[in-house]
Amino acid sequence: MASTAYEYIVRTKDLVKEYTMGGQTLRALNGVSLDIRRGEYISIMGPSGSGKSTLFNMVGGLDKPSSGTVFIDEVDMAQLDAFEMAWLRCRKIGYIFQTFNLIPVMTALENVTLPMIFAGTPTDEAIEKGIKLLQTVGLGERIHHKPTELSGGQQQRVAIARSFANDPAIILADEPTGNLDLRTGKDIIELLRRMNKDSGVTVISATHDLKMIDVSDRVVWIRDGKIDKIEARADIDLKVGTMDGESH
Repeated sequence: MASTAYEYIVRTKDLVKEYTMGGQTLRALNGVSLDIRRGEYISIMGPSGSGKSTLFNMVGGLDKPSSGTVFIDEVDMAQLDAFEMAWLRCRKIGYIFQTFNLIPVMTALENVTLPMIFAGTPTDEAIEKGIKLLQTVGLGERIHHKPTELSGGQQQRVAIARSFANDPAIILADEPTGNLDLRTGKDIIELLRRMNKDSGVTVISATHDLKMIDVSDRVVWIRDGKIDKIEARADIDLKVGTMDGESH
């Protein structure tokens, strides 16, 4: 790791997000300040409507706060123009979504290489790297399969490989196990943790899945648009294996 690297890869300061609906103002985020270290695995947890997805979208540059600031590698995202923001999202951040968001007419390999092509990587290099990434997530035999020929867990593995395509500093995973059965979800969580450790990439997950706690360095609990508490994994007394009917 370069000695010039900032300790905190993400910092949010006094984030507020308001929506106006039917003449009423709803405050989805209400002054959220959060520092995330480089290489951390963070889970953002909270009930539906708590603001966790809104916070997630702010960090990913998918939405803008009403007030407050988001810094990625000490860059204030509010100061970026549309081109710079697109560059940042392409190069610095990898996204994993609950619904996989794969392009159905493309093979697994084509889906994974697409972000690299957008980033200007030569095709041969992109293909070689795409194959390696698919091998890393356990799909070396399925590189020419289209999403409809893959199970939900396999599609999510393709999405994970795609999220690593441009060597991002941050992976944002929005309910990555939400559409998967318990066993497959556990496999996906363990895969994400392994890739987090192997590559040093920061993983930030917005999730309902309590199994995610077991692999997280810290858990950020959001309630009513505010941070309710932040807990280190060691301080959370949970027998996670017993919650999903397993008897470990």
